[in-house]
Amino acid sequence: MLPRHWALSGGSEFHYAQCVTENRTSPVSEARSEPSRRRTFVNILVNTAVANLTTSYLWFALTFWIYLETRNVIATGVVGGIYMLLLALSSISFGTLVDRYRKLAVMRFAALFTLVMFLLAGAVFLLAPEGQIARLDGPWFWGFAAVTLIGAVVENMRNIALSTTVTILVEPERRANAHGLVGMVQGIAFMVTSVLSGLSIGLLGMGATVVIAVVLTALAFGHLLTVRMPEEAEPAPSDAHGGFDLAGSWRAVMAVAGLFALIIFSTFNNFIGGAYIALMDPYGLELFSVEMWGGLFALASTGFIVGGAVIGKVGLGSNPLRTMLLVVMVLGLLGALFTIREWGWLYIAGTWLYMALFPAVEAAEQTVIQRVVPLARQGRVFGFAMAFESSAAPVTAFVVAPLAEFWIIPYARSDAGAAALEPLLGEGTARGIALIFLCAGALMILAAALAFLTPVYRRVSAEYAHAAAEDGAAGERGEVLETADGASLSSETRAGDEPLESPR
Repeated sequence: MLPRHWALSGGSEFHYAQCVTENRTSPVSEARSEPSRRRTFVNILVNTAVANLTTSYLWFALTFWIYLETRNVIATGVVGGIYMLLLALSSISFGTLVDRYRKLAVMRFAALFTLVMFLLAGAVFLLAPEGQIARLDGPWFWGFAAVTLIGAVVENMRNIALSTTVTILVEPERRANAHGLVGMVQGIAFMVTSVLSGLSIGLLGMGATVVIAVVLTALAFGHLLTVRMPEEAEPAPSDAHGGFDLAGSWRAVMAVAGLFALIIFSTFNNFIGGAYIALMDPYGLELFSVEMWGGLFALASTGFIVGGAVIGKVGLGSNPLRTMLLVVMVLGLLGALFTIREWGWLYIAGTWLYMALFPAVEAAEQTVIQRVVPLARQGRVFGFAMAFESSAAPVTAFVVAPLAEFWIIPYARSDAGAAALEPLLGEGTARGIALIFLCAGALMILAAALAFLTPVYRRVSAEYAHAAAEDGAAGERGEVLETADGASLSSETRAGDEPLESPR
């Protein structure tokens, strides 16, 4: 049974039952002040940012390198789609491991595994016969790409663990702000990564890029070994079993009314994301050289920093779900219009605005989950959400890339196609990609607008407001909450920290 169980009865009246045991989720070996917990969180956040930066650096470089070597959007689309597919297939396992083991232990394992994979990728690149590494019909290319992708996918286990450390280390009313800081740090990583990736491929080549990634990954792993989090002296009591607890993940999601719908809402932009995975870099590389595109994408990535900083300062408002859907609609509008003409400044400006708004979508979903799901099951819920949302992008990537390569791009470059598209999209060699972005953005706007009209939206919004009010009222009263088994728990215990009563 979930520590917090929502039940709907009597029309719109919600009843909120506290069901917790008397021990904290993570036995505390030493009491620490909020500033001390904040410093630990910042340490973990910065370390994760370096790891994400390194993975993104190698990932961006791989995408640039593949397109420049092959000039084939199917290759970039397939590699991007495989990455998202692997992420979707592995996220349930990642969430299960996060629930079963200490968060720092999970982070250290992910860092070490990624380091080993990047070392193996370097070995494949070094041992490949001359002229074979970039051949799409050869095993060396796909072996190199596969090992790199696996290392990048496993590194994402750290992001699930990071979300749970927010619950452990950050007070409920400050979690949206904490996610804003996460978005800001990710923006900094993106900014630095795109510059380094473009310059690295353009000036140093793929081999040196792999070496740099290995060194940075090793440094991040070494630093992580020095981090301590006494709030988690041992793993939280959990009902997670094995290494792939799909049934437990499903039960954890379905036990909270409307949570599955929230995950569906968050998936809207992931369907469109597949088109961007497949075509965004090819579009930029059609407009700019690889070195210039890397620098300009870095400029656009400052949008992440600004967007994250704004959330870190002001939060997401009283209804994060409403904020998320409004932002998704604006993202759809930007995605439809930022390639309406083949103007470099328009593409960069639109990408900047897109990235400035995107952190709000991620922060809104995580803030709601952390409010209504207990820590003992958050890993599986976050893993399930990542799996579900990530599975959307490969579908569109695998469909869009072949359509673009074989039909839409050739049609747009033909005399008849160029004449038909010119009134709407103007002239240029990349009008086929612009047409795909236009249609994808229109679908995103429509999907988010329809979501506002659903009863589920109203129910989830009411549930979040009720949970926030209950937490706030209990905190102000400083009362002791009665548990289902007669035990008591001080209301000062942070929301989301109550454990499952389950044998390990």
